[in-house]
Amino acid sequence: MTRHARMIALAALATLAACEGMTRQERMVTGGLTGAALGALTAKALEDDRDWIIIGALAGAAVGTLVAQNSATNECAYARGDGTYHVRPCP
Repeated sequence: MTRHARMIALAALATLAACEGMTRQERMVTGGLTGAALGALTAKALEDDRDWIIIGALAGAAVGTLVAQNSATNECAYARGDGTYHVRPCP
């Protein structure tokens, strides 16, 4: 990973730590943007073509938004092993 990519990753981690006093909407936007950046960086670090970088950014945005949304409700999804999930309060 290049020095530039490491600096961006550290900035993304610092952004996540700053989410403490945010509203649910702000956390979702920040999570989506951070996820998109990390998804694009991962695809770029793997030297994928432009299409995979876009796909990585979109997937990262979706995951980041979901993580932020679930942390706002303090609920976690647990896999049952048969492809289904159940939701209950996080430990």
